[in-house]
Amino acid sequence: MVFVDTPGIHVGDKKAINSYMNRAASSSFSEVDIVLWLVEVGKWTKEDERVLEHVNKADIPVILCVNKIDKLNSNDLVLPYLEKIKEKVKVNEVFPLSAFQLSDTKTLKKLILKYLPEQNALYEKDYITDRSERFIVAEFIREKLMRNLSSEIPYELTVEIEKFDLDGKMYRIAARIFVDKASQKSIVIGHKGQMLRKIGEESRLSIEGFLESKVFLELWVKVKQGWSDDKRALASLGYD
Repeated sequence: MVFVDTPGIHVGDKKAINSYMNRAASSSFSEVDIVLWLVEVGKWTKEDERVLEHVNKADIPVILCVNKIDKLNSNDLVLPYLEKIKEKVKVNEVFPLSAFQLSDTKTLKKLILKYLPEQNALYEKDYITDRSERFIVAEFIREKLMRNLSSEIPYELTVEIEKFDLDGKMYRIAARIFVDKASQKSIVIGHKGQMLRKIGEESRLSIEGFLESKVFLELWVKVKQGWSDDKRALASLGYD
């Protein structure tokens, strides 16, 4: 089973990074056998409406996954909400879940298998990704940035790995975080560097788990004005 993780659909923002993400998300419909569409319970956004347009044109099975269902702490609230969703969208399945519940994710996997065609394996059994270790490490750092700062700097930061060396049994990794404005640099660094240290510590622990080795991680923040609306800058940072 191969999962293709796509960006979300962006509505309103006209920058090059938003166009790139929209192309990446919409093009995936022609490359997969089934779509898992993730929405948050109690919310329906302009972006969800745009995804619905693509879903209505899709000639493949679609499972609408309603996440954070535990926020509705009563079946009296859950069932009417799900019925309302079913009236709005025409999909093969509506699956309520809490991503923190392992039983929910296991049940979802069984549901996916119901719709997947049988075919020969595309990759070896122990093959977990087609991305490089450097890419995955950058994604770990970007994940921690988004988790800590998404409400303040949505999609206006990226990460570039500048050094990735194995020194004996320890990886020495240096990464530069690019932001669009000087004010955003201050937000990433935080008061007396507290936010950057927090992001670095969280990133290091995740990277050590992935690489199964000790990691010495250095992070810098640099202002690269206009990077998110510059096609050449995006290409140099791996967005192509």
